[in-house]
Amino acid sequence: MAEPIAFVSRSAQTERDNWLKVLSENLGDEKIIDFNDLKPDDYGAIELAIVANPDPDQLKKLKNLKWIQSLWAGVERMVKELPENAPPIVRLIDPALTEAMAEAVLAWTLYLTRDMPRYHRQQQKRLWQPHSYKPASQWKIGLLGLGQLGKAAAKLLTLTGFQVNGWSKSQKTLDNVTCSSGSTGFMRLIETSDIVVLLIPLTNETTGLLGKNEFAHMKKGASLINFSRGPVIDTDALVDALNKHELDHAVLDVFDQEPLPPDSPLWQNENITVLPHISAPTNKESAAKIVAKNIAHWRKTGNLPPVVNRMRGY
Repeated sequence: MAEPIAFVSRSAQTERDNWLKVLSENLGDEKIIDFNDLKPDDYGAIELAIVANPDPDQLKKLKNLKWIQSLWAGVERMVKELPENAPPIVRLIDPALTEAMAEAVLAWTLYLTRDMPRYHRQQQKRLWQPHSYKPASQWKIGLLGLGQLGKAAAKLLTLTGFQVNGWSKSQKTLDNVTCSSGSTGFMRLIETSDIVVLLIPLTNETTGLLGKNEFAHMKKGASLINFSRGPVIDTDALVDALNKHELDHAVLDVFDQEPLPPDSPLWQNENITVLPHISAPTNKESAAKIVAKNIAHWRKTGNLPPVVNRMRGY
């Protein structure tokens, strides 16, 4: 029988137990053990770890680890916390997660284009006042990031009738989407979009990508949706632009610190919709099946699935 697989996570016990149950049900004869239940004498036998927000100190104790399977699509924190000589990391690539993100982009884009924040404010004042309707075809949506998530979001937005522009580090070609790359393409997108949607990974290059200068170049009255990571934007600069009514509204699902502290002024800003990092939650069942497939292939062939490029950060 193969050596056991370690499950390494900083999640609460209930969440770890739920993951262990679903993984065990899908991994067949594989034995998966919570790191906290391992004895030090067991560490040397572990060749594979399945992780969800792992403690890097626990992973470092697994000296013979050959690779790490993440249960999340985003791995930037792990890349930052683990040394450069750490074992290869495989991030989760799950069609269910991609579909959920595309739905979230469409849902919150419609939330903005159908004036929901304004109607919510009116409800607080008991004000009955309809406003004019502007169809999807008259809105320009700019997607920053055209990876798997960006491509899926672009497809759904175009099917709904929106004008979609997309930007990526390297030039892409997508049906019914005006694609661009480079600094010129980036500035053109933020200058012409009614709504800018962030779907890019957090790297050294994307940290602080949108700040005071970029917000000043966005269309007056434009809005922002951040489904990327908090540090991709300068939050203080965003709040300043919103308070000055240079920008209209921001939907934020990610923050520099999570959970967002109760005393954060973002909670009370009527120009900001705060979401608790729920745009594309991992589906445990589908994730477990993908992980099981990756492990079975590795057991059979010795080959790893595509691994994270540590230099790029994803």
